[in-house]
Amino acid sequence: MPTPPPTGPLVTRDTLATQLRLLGVETGEILLVHSSLSSLGWVNGGPVAVVQGLLDALGPSGTLVVPAQSAHLSDPALWGRPPVPREWWDRIRATMPPYDPLITPTRGVGVIPETVRTWPGALRSAHPHTSFAALGPQAREITDGHAPDCRLGERSPLARLERLGARVLLLGAGYDACTAFHLAEYRIPAPLVDVGRPAPGGGWETVREVSITSDRFDELGHDFERDRPVVRGKVGAADARLFPVTDAVAYAERWLPLHRPREEEIRDPRA
Repeated sequence: MPTPPPTGPLVTRDTLATQLRLLGVETGEILLVHSSLSSLGWVNGGPVAVVQGLLDALGPSGTLVVPAQSAHLSDPALWGRPPVPREWWDRIRATMPPYDPLITPTRGVGVIPETVRTWPGALRSAHPHTSFAALGPQAREITDGHAPDCRLGERSPLARLERLGARVLLLGAGYDACTAFHLAEYRIPAPLVDVGRPAPGGGWETVREVSITSDRFDELGHDFERDRPVVRGKVGAADARLFPVTDAVAYAERWLPLHRPREEEIRDPRA
């Protein structure tokens, strides 16, 4: 049986750039993008065309930032999708390649961030689990100095994006993907967790971190959009939302203690 033709819409680099500008993306700004390629429609050129369209809309003075997470460099004892046999755990820990910003692939953030990560001139921050990749004149300022024990807090690119007046673009992605909300978790009472990962020089290390979770971020986003100015529109077939990082973080700082208090301490199950 023949494969049915795509239903569209047909999306090109030019239509992406035009629709992003109509949405309100400004030349020269810093944009943190969370994205879903499949939500856009049939994109001629796939993720490459999407990145080109974003860069066209931002212009040469703008900076594109994406999450470049690699949470798979983690303790196999905590894996669940899928789990691995217990008898493998020690061997996995002993042989897992350490994080390398140049070659460690992204995971769980989609094909568009992976395309940005490998783009000529892209820079990537140093945290082995929650790095960010950036393209543009402010890429180094945003990605440098990402502390190894601060996933998404004050010593991460998120705090720099807040200070620099960046905006978030949800391009076919929901509020559950909004990393800006995590910065608020570092500013309110939150549990700590022991995070295992391959050490830079080989072997295994455990680092004490603030526990982060996107649990109920969809509800947080719903209330944020109800109470704060959020630009909404369409890019291709995708629902798009545009708002300042500062607004998202400030709102989450007030919302999370009321609706999702978290004060218990959590430790690595092997500790």
